[in-house]
Amino acid sequence: MRVVDLNSDLGESFGAYTIGMDSAVLRHISSANVACGWHAGDPEVMERTVRAAVASGTAVGAHPGYPDLLGFGRRNMALSPNEARTAVMYQVGALQAFLRAQGLPLQHVKPHGALYNTAAKDMKLALAICEGIQAVAPDAIILGLAGSCLLSAAQQTGLRWASEVFADRAYLSDGSLVPRSQPGAVITNPDCAIRRAVRMVRDGVVTTVDGIDIPILAHSICVHGDIPEAVAFVEAIHAALVAEGIKVGKLDEVIA
Repeated sequence: MRVVDLNSDLGESFGAYTIGMDSAVLRHISSANVACGWHAGDPEVMERTVRAAVASGTAVGAHPGYPDLLGFGRRNMALSPNEARTAVMYQVGALQAFLRAQGLPLQHVKPHGALYNTAAKDMKLALAICEGIQAVAPDAIILGLAGSCLLSAAQQTGLRWASEVFADRAYLSDGSLVPRSQPGAVITNPDCAIRRAVRMVRDGVVTTVDGIDIPILAHSICVHGDIPEAVAFVEAIHAALVAEGIKVGKLDEVIA
């Protein structure tokens, strides 16, 4: 049976501000990417999210980003390779502390926002991120954009890797995501997003904004948990996959 991981970015609340519907989303995903305090989240939120993941049986990964709380990590920053490497080490290590306290292993690392998108095309940054992960979590899986430099860097540094696709994001013909600043970057029609998700897993293709079908490898599907329709959306994607005979499982099972 074909198996695919279903992941979502969680733990993005901060202080008195609540973002997302983490507890409800956790019931329908297999992997949670937990913010590590730099683009979102704080120590209490990190601990609470890890505990909720333990209770739901969901695997946990670190979601490190740029030190840009105000911009939610979506603005690019000119970090040196060493700054990027140590930033990843710092954030992954922070989440590992909360996981260790709950007796849960770190399954994966998925960079956030601008760090993720830049590393998809910048090999120096991608290698720096992977070197940081290799130093503190060599058994973790690096989760990155399908066909990206980040996955190539993971292979070069000897890390396990998994190819991620997005149900609710539009693609350019080179396989990269349409920038959020451009119209149509986010797919708001749930039925369209669900059809795309199933097709990416079942057929290994996605239609770009230019109407071209390009090949894509789907080990994991990302669905965003910070929109009002998130819970219904995640639940519907999960159900659609199962209806196609596709099992939703953790990354360790997908890339075993």
